[in-house]
Amino acid sequence: MQPNPLYRKVFLYLHSLPSIEDSDFTNLVTGTNQNDIVLCLDANQLIEDHFLGATLYWFNQKTEPNRNNENRTGSFLLKIRKNDKRRILGAYLRHIHDVAGDMESNGKRELRLFVNAGDGEGGVRWRSVPFTHPSTFETIAMGEDLRSKVKSDLELFLRGKKYYRKLGRAWRRSFLLYGPSGTGKSSFVAAMANFLGYDVYDVDLENVRGGDSDLKLLLLETTPKSIVVVEDLDKFVVAATTESSLPAASATGIQMLNIMDGILSACCGEERVMVFTMNSKDGVDPDLLRPGRVDVHIHFPTCDFTSFKELASSHLGVKEHKLFPRVEEILARGVSLSPAEVGELMIANRGSPSRAIKSVIGALRPDGGDGIGRRESADDDCDDVDGGDGCNAVKDFRKLYGLFKLRNGKRSRPSNNTLVHD
Repeated sequence: MQPNPLYRKVFLYLHSLPSIEDSDFTNLVTGTNQNDIVLCLDANQLIEDHFLGATLYWFNQKTEPNRNNENRTGSFLLKIRKNDKRRILGAYLRHIHDVAGDMESNGKRELRLFVNAGDGEGGVRWRSVPFTHPSTFETIAMGEDLRSKVKSDLELFLRGKKYYRKLGRAWRRSFLLYGPSGTGKSSFVAAMANFLGYDVYDVDLENVRGGDSDLKLLLLETTPKSIVVVEDLDKFVVAATTESSLPAASATGIQMLNIMDGILSACCGEERVMVFTMNSKDGVDPDLLRPGRVDVHIHFPTCDFTSFKELASSHLGVKEHKLFPRVEEILARGVSLSPAEVGELMIANRGSPSRAIKSVIGALRPDGGDGIGRRESADDDCDDVDGGDGCNAVKDFRKLYGLFKLRNGKRSRPSNNTLVHD
């Protein structure tokens, strides 16, 4: 039920050979880098290779399309003389394995995003597109200490195959990311994928129609070197623990966590990272999130002053500004926006750092006023690109984010991101 890993390695190896240019027919396609044009071996074409004095031929066999007219599988046929086969075949296959492994480890492997297709036609459970999300750990707003801890944890995981074997555990790591919407959980997952060089499988529990058995089949078809993501798990788990008549997706949320410490997880969880996201852990049975099911818990709070300064640096190129103390004063009162809300205000006013910061201050104040207009000199907006229009933009954003302010006004001051290990 899983793709043959050797097929992927042979595919990478053959498309790295210079002799692909001598093939009778090849397709021109865009590579991972949009500026790259690469050759792709077409169906029923032959490519020649040489190894230890022997000449070998690979034939790309044509596959039968399914009823959606999509090629679902492929195969390569190796042609080799009998005498050469006995002499070099083992060494040749190891050579392919090593070359393809080096290509993957050097970042030449194209990452993909998979989504479960529900009742997909032709038995297709997963559909995929290239994964091109640009997020990295350096571009997301988070504390430097947490950033270092997460990167160290993932680096240890990448090197931990023998260690996990020694412990008799599946080579798997699991994370719980919890916090309000817009605090950067999805960007964090993308940064993990780019850091590890792993594909992403996004599991939509609403599309798991067959309950426990369908969920297990989905997980069996995921591949090594992948991140399996289940978003908004609290929505399903809380419903499952509070209602007597369980919706299918809610029951599946409980089953997902049960699978995490079952036999299936050990069999199909090798070289994978599991990530669950929640808006809050309130109302969730702690036993469902115990060690063994979830290894690392990371809290994503609303925007505090440290996060605000990181956003100002990345979005506006500003590390210090005379309005920073005013922002810190307002945030100290327990008023906040999500990092996504602050980021959008900065993007919309990126031509003027002063105007951008004033728009954030206006959005943070429940009365819609920033309290700074009469106290600042007239040259405060000298860096504004459009002069008077900047004031109108601030007023518009105050109105737009008035509701956010009223919603967040009674919240306590958010804490920094926290990392909790098992």
